[in-house]
Amino acid sequence: MGEYAGVLRRGEGVPDGATYLPVGTDTALWGRLPARNDAPVLTVDRGATVVVDTLSHEGLLPDQGSDPVAFFAGHGVSADAVLAEASELASRGGRGEEDGPHVVTGPIAVRGAKPGDLLVVDLLDFTPRVPYGVISNRHGRGALPGEMPSSPDNVSVFTGIGPDTAGQWRGWLPGRDGGRPTTGFPLAPFMGIIGVATDTDERAHSVPPGAHGGNLDIKELVADTRVYLPVQVPGALAYLGDPHFAQGDGEVALTALEASLRATVRFDVVPQREAMRAFGELAGPLGQSADYLMPTGLDADLDEAMRACVRQAVAILSARYGMEAHLAYAYLSAATDFRISQVVDLVQGVHAMIRISDFEAVRDE
Repeated sequence: MGEYAGVLRRGEGVPDGATYLPVGTDTALWGRLPARNDAPVLTVDRGATVVVDTLSHEGLLPDQGSDPVAFFAGHGVSADAVLAEASELASRGGRGEEDGPHVVTGPIAVRGAKPGDLLVVDLLDFTPRVPYGVISNRHGRGALPGEMPSSPDNVSVFTGIGPDTAGQWRGWLPGRDGGRPTTGFPLAPFMGIIGVATDTDERAHSVPPGAHGGNLDIKELVADTRVYLPVQVPGALAYLGDPHFAQGDGEVALTALEASLRATVRFDVVPQREAMRAFGELAGPLGQSADYLMPTGLDADLDEAMRACVRQAVAILSARYGMEAHLAYAYLSAATDFRISQVVDLVQGVHAMIRISDFEAVRDE
């Protein structure tokens, strides 16, 4: 995580010479994802590093009053600590009742990317832009619809950010409404939405993830990891959004700790033939860290999402390491964790954690 610097406003703290994409009414979509006919707001070469500002939707939505300054003032936040972009988007509107909640920065075209290739998004840094966030639970959503919220109204839990006695920054929650914060959990910023444009005329809804990526909500995709995305349209038309300060696997309430981030990312392209040798035919996004490969499975049915993830993991082990399918299946059962990414985005997500070092080990004969 980048060094916390208080309120990080548009254009402030951008390194000299950096390619910078702010978030605003002319560089973002609200509630929908880019499609093939969208014009890029930025075009870069392979290998380019881009500093991208993102904006949380929390505080902007109708059930929060559509006035972020007033909403956050109710939690003791001064007007100058609310990002100007939040007020600009909320006042402009343009989000339909059937649209998703997320603000998405982009699209960014990468020269040379074409359908069949993989877009590589290296996630280099995530820096908080504000010292607070929101965790929401809305009726009909979350893991316990009909049970939570228990009151007639939707619930938005304001969460302050601050250091513990060891100087580590945490999110702080009280045990009772109006009480003193007593529970502090570690921050691990990541981008909930990372994706490429769909090869469709209509823009996809921002909530359900898919082969295009989108609202994956995989908490392991923190700084110093990467995402591979199957390219659907020329230039890939990448985008980022739904910034999080922290999340538990499952994201059971509906949202996790949602708050605005500045992301530093690097784009590259793996040509189709090389991609097939490395991973086989990817049906959807693939995450990677220094230690793990993270294939994904996505479906409206969680059981089917699990099956899709297992099939993708078997295919990757077969293509990358030459394992026969039944042996790859056995390895996954013995050595790989399958995690529930989220169960709240209409399409459920599962991701596997395949340990790379297992395939570099040398047996002592």
